[in-house]
Amino acid sequence: MTSFSAKIAWQRGDDSFVDGRYSRGHSWSFDGGLTIPASASPHNVPLPFSIAENVDPEEAFVAAVSSCHMLFYLWLASKKRIGVESYIDDAIGKMETVEGRTMVSRIELRPQVLYTALAPSREEEEKMHHQAHDLCFIANSIKTEIDIRLD
Repeated sequence: MTSFSAKIAWQRGDDSFVDGRYSRGHSWSFDGGLTIPASASPHNVPLPFSIAENVDPEEAFVAAVSSCHMLFYLWLASKKRIGVESYIDDAIGKMETVEGRTMVSRIELRPQVLYTALAPSREEEEKMHHQAHDLCFIANSIKTEIDIRLD
């Protein structure tokens, strides 16, 4: 079994705490040495108690789904000897309350792929996206609906 780790660190500092007036700013550190500033989303916790420029868990969740999908799509394309020049996805997560629980209920992936030579047919491209979705570890781990939009 493979395991993954992340260190999440927060400190109160000079802020009050028991009245709820404390910073939600914290950090995420990963085994490769990268540390990312994180916070609650300003959509959930008003400024100045959240930090708008930091990554929030909901954004990271959407990015993780998109990144996993992309990596499997690129792998499939390389196995089929289909050259890819770039892959850009402006992914969007939708939060709503379902059965009394607030959740990211839907993620819309909107990949734009630029090929180095002859692009695959629309049917082949859709098939590869379907395969990438089926292979994605993150997609296989969640109940969020994932919709892949090819425009």
